[in-house]
Amino acid sequence: MAARRDREARFTSLMHHITPERLRSAYQAINPKATAGVDGMTWDAYGQDLDTRIQDLHDRVQRGGYRVSPSRRAYIPKADGSTRPLGVSTLEDKIVQRALAEVLNAIYEVDFLGFSYGFRPGRNPHQALDAVTVAIESRKVNWVLDADIRGFFDALDHDRLEALIGHRIGDPRVLRLIHKMLIAGVMEEGEWRESDRGSPQGASLSPLLANIYLHYTLDVWAHAWRQSEARGEVYLVRFADDFLVCFQYKDDAQRFQTTLARRLAEFSLELHTTKTRLIEFGRFAAKNRQDRGEGKPETFDFLGFTHMCSRTREGKFAVRRKSMRKRMAAKLRSIREQLMLIRHAPIRAQGHWLRSVVQGWFNYHAVPWNSTTLKRFRDAVCRAWLRALRRRGQKHRLTWSRFARQCKPYLPAPRILHPWPAARFAMRLTQGRSPVR
Repeated sequence: MAARRDREARFTSLMHHITPERLRSAYQAINPKATAGVDGMTWDAYGQDLDTRIQDLHDRVQRGGYRVSPSRRAYIPKADGSTRPLGVSTLEDKIVQRALAEVLNAIYEVDFLGFSYGFRPGRNPHQALDAVTVAIESRKVNWVLDADIRGFFDALDHDRLEALIGHRIGDPRVLRLIHKMLIAGVMEEGEWRESDRGSPQGASLSPLLANIYLHYTLDVWAHAWRQSEARGEVYLVRFADDFLVCFQYKDDAQRFQTTLARRLAEFSLELHTTKTRLIEFGRFAAKNRQDRGEGKPETFDFLGFTHMCSRTREGKFAVRRKSMRKRMAAKLRSIREQLMLIRHAPIRAQGHWLRSVVQGWFNYHAVPWNSTTLKRFRDAVCRAWLRALRRRGQKHRLTWSRFARQCKPYLPAPRILHPWPAARFAMRLTQGRSPVR
């Protein structure tokens, strides 16, 4: 592959890779139930004359006549009570972005470093979580920098981003297409608003653009810093704009944090001062803090889990992970609201819906050490379901014992679904591709 043979090469002819077949494949990969953009075009409606539409779209993209529509601004609630803005693209924009991302990924997957896990083919959040746990449990880690970039997706500098893309991409038609996507703007309350910086979350191309920006801004720089400036061991794990840095020595961590702030400022980014913390965490943290009379080690949150210093039954140090309390509370709140809306639906329909929701939660959160939280989540769902069913009528009160028998066939029993981090991490190493380099 050309990108692997020459890591300094610039690709000056890429647009021909966006073929009708690739566009059609991108269309098929889109969720048919996805929300429509500002043009109102749905997946089903577009597919009624798919071949003609795809050919017309391909012709417009190739001759430079394709026009990017503004995103429709939507807001989704976060666990802390605030909202996150999302950009809902039109269906054709999603198709083109997916096809373009597939072409660019073939180049940038060669460049991206091993400690970058977010939105990359063959990588997922649990691999990033495994890397963090294995580093802390098996390496010389005594301090963890829990870093947060303030409003990352809203702060991306377009000029900087296009310049960084230009290191590898020299096709002017591809660069123009990316430029059109960046400046398309958003529609909010019926008004068009200019977007002179940022990349809307929810857009198909945004994760790749974010990885490119942080690859040059953070990853390459941090890798060079730990090789030339660090006195001890340093390990970095990044998933999109969420990242942790583990250190052997506190002075390394302090110098890195200070230098990191200056580095990010050069690219119009800044650390969130109240969310970025340097904490003592590792096999000696509990004893060191006890000797100083400071209590238990602090915890940190990463990718939906709270990480805590713990011990196995044999007394060996271990990192215990449990589902973040805020995330679980927000999920239960949304389930309660939906149950009240569908409480008059048939029991079987409600049960099938709840089974998919609970199983989806388990699929992500059923990690070792987290079984107690899984049981609490299932019990809370059962209570919420019972409360909703009792609101169906006033004459007959459904008892808990009767309801528990009714609930059992629908809601899956809590059980651990993921292997221990060290086992899965070791398996990836033996497959010939190191997840950290």
